[in-house]
Amino acid sequence: MFVCVVCALASPMNAVSESLLGFDAEQETAQRGLEANFDEQLSADDLRAWMQHLSAQPHHVGSAYGKQNAEYLQGLFRSWGYETEIERYDILLPVPEQLELTLLEPRRFGATLEERTLEEDASTGRRDDLLPPYNAYSVDGDVTAELVFVNYGTPEDYELLARYGVSVEGKIVIVKYGRTFRGIKPKVAAEHGAIGTIIYSDPTDDGYARGDVYPKGGFKNDSGVQRGSVMDITRYAGDPLTPFEPSKKGVERLSRDEADVLAPIPTLPISYADALPLLESLEGPVAPAAWRGALPITYHIGPGPAKVRLTLKFDWRTVPAYNVIARMKGSKYPDEWILRGNHHDAWNHGARDPISGLITVLAEAKAIGQLAKQGHRPGRTLVFAAWDAEEQGLIGSSEWVEDHREQLDKHGVVYINTDLNGRGFLYLGGSPTLEVLYNGIMADVIDPETGLSVADRQRARMQVTGNDKVRKEATRKNLRLRPLGSGSDFTPFLQHLGVASANSGFGGEGGGGSYHTLYDTYEHYTRFHDPEFAYGVTLAKVNGRALLRFANADVLPFEFNAFAADMKKAVEELEKFADDMRAETVRVNGLLEDGRFTASLDPTRALQPPEAKVAVPHFNFAPLQNALGGLDGAAAAFETARGEGSPAGSTLRSLNKLLYTSERLLTREHGLPGRPWYRHHIYAPGFYTGYGAKTFPGVREAIEQRRFHEVDEQIVIVADILEVFAARLVEATQLLSPSTATQ
Repeated sequence: MFVCVVCALASPMNAVSESLLGFDAEQETAQRGLEANFDEQLSADDLRAWMQHLSAQPHHVGSAYGKQNAEYLQGLFRSWGYETEIERYDILLPVPEQLELTLLEPRRFGATLEERTLEEDASTGRRDDLLPPYNAYSVDGDVTAELVFVNYGTPEDYELLARYGVSVEGKIVIVKYGRTFRGIKPKVAAEHGAIGTIIYSDPTDDGYARGDVYPKGGFKNDSGVQRGSVMDITRYAGDPLTPFEPSKKGVERLSRDEADVLAPIPTLPISYADALPLLESLEGPVAPAAWRGALPITYHIGPGPAKVRLTLKFDWRTVPAYNVIARMKGSKYPDEWILRGNHHDAWNHGARDPISGLITVLAEAKAIGQLAKQGHRPGRTLVFAAWDAEEQGLIGSSEWVEDHREQLDKHGVVYINTDLNGRGFLYLGGSPTLEVLYNGIMADVIDPETGLSVADRQRARMQVTGNDKVRKEATRKNLRLRPLGSGSDFTPFLQHLGVASANSGFGGEGGGGSYHTLYDTYEHYTRFHDPEFAYGVTLAKVNGRALLRFANADVLPFEFNAFAADMKKAVEELEKFADDMRAETVRVNGLLEDGRFTASLDPTRALQPPEAKVAVPHFNFAPLQNALGGLDGAAAAFETARGEGSPAGSTLRSLNKLLYTSERLLTREHGLPGRPWYRHHIYAPGFYTGYGAKTFPGVREAIEQRRFHEVDEQIVIVADILEVFAARLVEATQLLSPSTATQ
């Protein structure tokens, strides 16, 4: 009854799917029949069996079971009709030899740095080849100093810390997981003079303050520790010693001292059980309300009297990383490659991260293999990949992209990524040119918990839980794709090479406390995340349709009105950001000049006024506005011409190449300021966020970081990129309909 009532509330405009981009009416009928056949090949029992096998033992890069899994995956792909090989890269991997953290004053406490075995979860007792909790690519060190609490360790947190008169110069900081990528935390701490970093998970974020902890519930218990890399992936991804080049024999490697992506100071993750004695030993100012977590203490900033000793020593070894690459040659357009990937390595058993995502890739590959045996071979070449060493810094995928750069530049059409999966709502990010494609798919695929389409359930959540801006977005004909920052294997494809990309997975229900801990097990996953593997099947339906539509459409299903609309929105937001920053600077400086800011503070407290900031100048956004006009017209003309028919033969191939290489035009060989590996000038991971995306990163970060002298230059670069992109659409339109092409 509940499902029927909810379905009756579904939006009428989403009840019937629109025509498929790139297919005429007859082709669309055949394609939808093919997709129904694809769905019939999917089996939740397959997904369950694959997860049980792949997550049975710890399988990090360089482990014995990691290699066994690669060989197992190779065998599966071959059995389904794919030409499959394992490509090896030899990478730098620090493995702990000594991890010690001791509170020396005002009392002595030795951190356990361990996660306990649970009777309720047999996998937690399988510890052969298990990596202990640590942060990969922390430097070695033995440091002793007073402790300072720095909240999430963002630049803004350090600004507030300075207002309390607290310096971290020569100190060790303790910082919460969250808000930014973990590798940002030691980077920012070192910029402020700290000599060590301790990272812990506060229960306010993923522990008992959120819900019952494991094994009773899905959230983090007091011994859980989030492992993870602290490599600075905002500079480049891949093996730290071989930027821009694959980690193969004969390639020149940097020394460790030359690799500027290693964490600059010793860094160690701990549980909130180990963090509690450290935090309750701090005195100094009481932490501001926004900094306080859920531990049963009054949070103080320090410094001291807590003094700690942090000792880290690593074996900096070279280990093999094994990428599994499976190909099925296309029947019509074999030189156009549709790429699909997920990593296979984990920090431990890795049931959710990454196996829950990987098994959906396997399901898609098996189903498409079955279709091929029935005579429905895909029109374009499909390339499936199971990457290794993702957890350490997107290494397997980055090395492969660097190794096959010329081939991918010539043949790569689109890259579709997943990483992990669960119950709930579809988290979908990607190039705006994929917006219409994925909205059509979300309208077609049914959510297994509600009976709504995936799109309608997503809209319902946005309307119920979102702010005014989000609720307005929910009423759009097509939901926007989230911009991609970093944190998974789409990064080298999109931001280094310029291959249009998407990243997706369901989630939001079941608790996130197992992430990168010992407790990311089959037992945890099947209790709290996707017990029936229904969402695994659903994600395979989503991305399987994307693969099949890209593989079989005569005209590739990129859509450019969405791109033009996203660029217009991004420019409006950029101008508003600059205006708001200018107005806020004027406001705060005025309050400081006439003494009102000081008058508003409690004189018995440590908190002081901030320093005045340099005024924000007015920037010339005219080049961007002019470029938007041309882009909007070119996109509209192309989509109009597309609706009037498509060419055939060599003209069709020429058109499709113009379309799938259009994302390359958003890159520049010189890359972003200070980080040339990141060549995409529309989207990039934020230099101080890591995973989170920045739109127009060169412009936005120049403003954010008050490098005002760079802003106009970066505006001109982006405007030129958009003008070149518009010219590409004009060229493509001329192939479709010369008489209506924009001149």
